[in-house]
Amino acid sequence: MSFFAKYLAQFDLDTLVMELVSKLLSLILLVLVFYIIKKIVTISVRKLFLSSIRVSTQEVGRQKTIARLLESGLNYLLYFLLLYSVLTILGLPVSSLLAGAGIAGVAIGMGAQGFLSDLVNGFFILLERQFDVGDVVGLTNGSIKIKGTVVSVGIRTTQVRDGDGTLHFIPNRNILVVSNQSRGDMRVQVDIPLSLTADLDKVWQVIERVNQKELASQTAIKGAKMVGPQTLENGSFVFRVQFFVTSGQQSPIYQHFYMVYHQALLTEGIDLHA
Repeated sequence: MSFFAKYLAQFDLDTLVMELVSKLLSLILLVLVFYIIKKIVTISVRKLFLSSIRVSTQEVGRQKTIARLLESGLNYLLYFLLLYSVLTILGLPVSSLLAGAGIAGVAIGMGAQGFLSDLVNGFFILLERQFDVGDVVGLTNGSIKIKGTVVSVGIRTTQVRDGDGTLHFIPNRNILVVSNQSRGDMRVQVDIPLSLTADLDKVWQVIERVNQKELASQTAIKGAKMVGPQTLENGSFVFRVQFFVTSGQQSPIYQHFYMVYHQALLTEGIDLHA
């Protein structure tokens, strides 16, 4: 006990407590200031930057992409400054740590290769405008294929939400092939199953009559083509109609015309194949 008492007597406990409280208050104040600055940056990017004349001339998806990218870059900078400030407040020799980083340079360099690859590939994705926020894309890397809607484009990762709601975080270096389904008109193919004994002339007339009635009210359709009877690989016999529609309208157009074709053919007594 006397040993510990002598050991503790070497320290000025009042001074240590004051320093501890001072550093704790400084850290709390730093975090508070960081939170405020981060909020200001986010609001500035989303409100002031996007409302500028030069950016407002861009498409909505492009605006969101630029905003997310700028916000991501500023966040990286803020977190770096926060870490630097925390180490300084704690009294750690930041300059010495940075100077001595060469000791672990090889290990850090190997870990940084992937990070730099993400940055470079992300830069070219944005430069070439391969996709924007809101685009429906298919991303391929060998056997790995992800399809969904682009939620965010960052300098290191891209976020894609697929059909079942899963959010995928994809390092930009792993994006090798981009299939963008939101650029230009898309094709919708409607195959109506028919019996082999169906009257094809009557089927053609019914489909043509439905098109004349429905196409005028469908502003999303850019063009329609009646391909006619087709035999599928599985042996099924179908009557095929193709539409070229505005991107994003494929599913509603398919569902609408399949239903009206089906109902019209049944009404005319045409035998459909189950």
